[in-house]
Amino acid sequence: MRSVPFRSSLCAALCVACFAASGPALAHDGQAHTGGIATKPARAVHAPFDVVHTRIRTEDNALVFHMQVSGKAGRTRPTKSGQLAGSQVFSYVWPTSLDPAEVGFEPKAGILAFAVTAHPDFDDTPLFDENGDGHLKNDGGVWHSHWVVLQPDEACGKGALKVVDIPEGGKPRLPKTWPGLPLLIDSPGWSPSFARDSVNVRVPFDNVSALQSAKFDGVTAALRVNASVHAPLLCVAQVFKVASGDLSLPGSLD
Repeated sequence: MRSVPFRSSLCAALCVACFAASGPALAHDGQAHTGGIATKPARAVHAPFDVVHTRIRTEDNALVFHMQVSGKAGRTRPTKSGQLAGSQVFSYVWPTSLDPAEVGFEPKAGILAFAVTAHPDFDDTPLFDENGDGHLKNDGGVWHSHWVVLQPDEACGKGALKVVDIPEGGKPRLPKTWPGLPLLIDSPGWSPSFARDSVNVRVPFDNVSALQSAKFDGVTAALRVNASVHAPLLCVAQVFKVASGDLSLPGSLD
């Protein structure tokens, strides 16, 4: 578990765009959400990223990550810029209280988050061919999944977060599907599914019961590759919405 100072820094980093207000249940399209975090729609947030329900549930030997928005999930992706430096990443993110060691990183390396991302200017899933064209390095613009480890870094902006950099010569513990980038990022290949206003991803684990005490939240955000392509390499540039409103990780697995 993280220390209180780290938790406070993380809250400050993400709460600048907290339009959300959470509650035990919320009607949406005539139905009530059950479990997870229900959040009121916010007109100020672009509908494909306007989180209204966030949930992680257990299913046999897997965790199922779910996020529902007020618009069409996955409809909006970054515009291709033609270069890596300064390019954008759009993301649906589930910050968790899980120790990064659960998925193959160093223990207590930062906050472990599961993310569904799209970024047409680069590919960071070298083991998988998401668009099915026979090439492994041209499908970053297709929505895909990652585990990332986050920490605050003032170099990204006041109170901002980054995906943790691996310094030159550093040899931290890494998952087997690490994509070779100098970041604490994993590209495990679990494919997200989009259905109208929702995104879902099923992620297998060897021992789901060991994760039952985990807490989580939901965030939609844009990240940016540093213009110099040096550390910090990948910064959280803009938070669209936080499901809980204050990144208190109120969600419990069900």
